[in-house]
Amino acid sequence: MKQNPDHSDTLSALRRIEGQVCGVQRMVDEKKYCIDILNQIAAVKGALSTVEKRILERHFQHCVKDAMKSESETATSEKIAEIMDLINKRI
Repeated sequence: MKQNPDHSDTLSALRRIEGQVCGVQRMVDEKKYCIDILNQIAAVKGALSTVEKRILERHFQHCVKDAMKSESETATSEKIAEIMDLINKRI
């Protein structure tokens, strides 16, 4: 059985994002200016998007590639279905 890829390199980014979200909560609690809060939310979304892209690329490079190499039609179809489900959640 293949092992899932290691995503530990994203942990520092995720911890930074966690800090940003806490900062947004603090800004809301302190009734900061709307645009300042929205700018921080945009920064959080951008950082999450970067982590998401990194993990998605790794998924293609490892999980999807391994399924296709296995020549198992079932495994390949499952990976395609997973990707389609992910895309449909974002549309």
